[in-house]
Amino acid sequence: MVPYSKPYLTIQEQLSLLRGRGLDISDEPRAEAALQRIGYYRLSGYWYPLRKSIPIIDPMTGREVIQVLDEFRPGASFASVLDLYVFDKKLRLLFLDAIERIEIGLRVDVALQMGRYDPWAHRCADLLHPRFARQKKDELTDHQRWLNKLDASELSSKESFASHFKQKYGGPLPLWMAVELWDFGRLSHFMAGMRDADLDPLAASYGLPRRTLLTSGVRAINHVRNICAHHGRLWNRPPADQPRLPRPGEVSVLDHLIGDNLAQTRLYAVAAMIRLLMRRINPSSSWAERLKAHVETFPPIPGVTFGQSGFPPGWQSLSLWR
Repeated sequence: MVPYSKPYLTIQEQLSLLRGRGLDISDEPRAEAALQRIGYYRLSGYWYPLRKSIPIIDPMTGREVIQVLDEFRPGASFASVLDLYVFDKKLRLLFLDAIERIEIGLRVDVALQMGRYDPWAHRCADLLHPRFARQKKDELTDHQRWLNKLDASELSSKESFASHFKQKYGGPLPLWMAVELWDFGRLSHFMAGMRDADLDPLAASYGLPRRTLLTSGVRAINHVRNICAHHGRLWNRPPADQPRLPRPGEVSVLDHLIGDNLAQTRLYAVAAMIRLLMRRINPSSSWAERLKAHVETFPPIPGVTFGQSGFPPGWQSLSLWR
């Protein structure tokens, strides 16, 4: 909605452009402050759902598609944009709270599972899946690349436990210490490289019958974690990574996802996986109730609903969320 022929627009020009497209800006000082503090393009993701749309026929496929126009729908306001932005900010914080607990819990589980073999099991290629540790021509293995990044983290770490170990013993950190330097991406990558014999019981402990359900779920959660950490829009975004679904009857509390394409491709699928893991990691957590309470605060905006994030009608009463 900003003409690319002019690479820079002042705040007043941005306001004028939005007004010209039909966005109501009744509190100009507040709108000006928001554009100054948050930025035009970050806010644009929140006014996108307020724009007009029309059905058209795609000339390439002959199918009907929805074209979003530059003009805003009648009644669209900058106040609604900010309400959506604030709602989404609080939603991201809620998800980060749960993801932090999952990350810490999985670190401990991986350390306990692999530490039975060797204090430095994460460095032993023979203890990992051949797909992760196999040499690829003259290239480094995925495991070696993973270790190079870990070594760089250990070398630069200012954590007191890491400094103490290096000064007293030298060499790389043992697994039970090293996991404290793994971010969620590094943890997800390592878990995908574990052997079936180690991942299967780990998945089973979370109520998942197959390793791929756990690894794909963790990968999807990591993707959402990155969106949250970089302050990206979350509520109606289709995450690029989605967890694999169990077969019908394998995990009964997830059966409601089967056949629901919107739930599978939007935020809800990841939220359901987070809830499933949280029930095992921290069964007394109030996270689900806090999420339900926050959803009740979704701003009333015509044509815009929380359901656009894939949460199905009545999700709060499903057995997964009780």
